[in-house]
Amino acid sequence: MNFQARAEDEQQLPAVAEALLREFPDRRVFTFKAEMGTGKTTFIKQLCVRLGVEEQMSSPTFSIVNEYVTREEKSVYHFDFYRLRSAAEAFEAGLHELLHSGCYCFVEWPEIAPEILPPGTVEVEIVLEGNTRIFSVRNA
Repeated sequence: MNFQARAEDEQQLPAVAEALLREFPDRRVFTFKAEMGTGKTTFIKQLCVRLGVEEQMSSPTFSIVNEYVTREEKSVYHFDFYRLRSAAEAFEAGLHELLHSGCYCFVEWPEIAPEILPPGTVEVEIVLEGNTRIFSVRNA
């Protein structure tokens, strides 16, 4: 399944987030590959808002994972693997269980520990061209 969307500015991110979730209604794990500063965390915040998270959200760069709770009291996990050294470190931290929990999971820097990701993970690539973010998913 192919998915592609464009956001000319941050005001268009909510629509892209809604479209991505609608395109993959039965998927729960999404990874985000992009250069530093492309807006991965900003986009993941929009996904969380669409899912009903109302609390303040922040980058989990130092904590590695943040848990948010939706209005329906369901957990949403936001991972940032940037500081991990290996998949073994991710397993030791118990991240495997969270990724296989059936809850929504959004993962930044997945290339550091791809072995920990479950089958059926949706891989999103974000490319910045000028001020435009291009979101692509292929073969999901």
